[in-house]
Amino acid sequence: MQHRSKKIKKSFFIILVVLIVLSGGSAIYLGNYYHSVDVEKYMNGSSEVSVEKIDKGWFFDGAGEEKALIFYPGAKVATEAYAPLMYQLAESGIDCFLVDMPFHMAFFGMNRAEEIMQEYNYEAWYLGGHSLGGAMAANFAADYVEDHTDGIRGLLLLAAYPTKDLSTSDMSVVTVYGSEDGVLNMDKIVAGRELMPQDYKEVCIEGGNHAQFGSYGAQKGDGTAAIPAEEQWARTVEVFVGDESE
Repeated sequence: MQHRSKKIKKSFFIILVVLIVLSGGSAIYLGNYYHSVDVEKYMNGSSEVSVEKIDKGWFFDGAGEEKALIFYPGAKVATEAYAPLMYQLAESGIDCFLVDMPFHMAFFGMNRAEEIMQEYNYEAWYLGGHSLGGAMAANFAADYVEDHTDGIRGLLLLAAYPTKDLSTSDMSVVTVYGSEDGVLNMDKIVAGRELMPQDYKEVCIEGGNHAQFGSYGAQKGDGTAAIPAEEQWARTVEVFVGDESE
């Protein structure tokens, strides 16, 4: 009986050690992320675009009053890294909500868009995201439109693809990626086309890569961009704003 008790205590101790190691490993993994680089001038705002910290992240308020984009950052990337793109979109007439995600992983905050949509009032809502953030935005939109007759006008997917069916939706979807992207799985982009609605556009930015949709430096496994980040942001804004004005 005493021998059995020792075995139980030993087993419990081993399980406890394993859990501590796994927990510590997860904390290290989730705490290691890409930090924003040179975004201060976009975070400070200007006379054209005001930038405000809100409960769910950041609000980029430009001249537009009817359209707003809710944007999910890529996995393990600082929220503020997408400030340049959000600023330029707001400057072009689409207000932007840049969403903070738990542990910098949109997987843990996929439904945050609904909270923002309930709190603010816009005629047309758009969802977007980069990489994993784009996939989670697409999945949220697929679930949302099943239960709501309106509310989401379209999606902006940057180096991202859906995993849920959007083919029966009347949303517009724009997918944008760079020709030098070394992170994006192009096979999944191709497979994702079968899930897209009729109003779907796919654009490859020549010379662009994965990381330059944000401003957080080089990303492991990515290709080398042949154009500056400023050009990739400007081209992305041009594609999205142009598509939504058609």
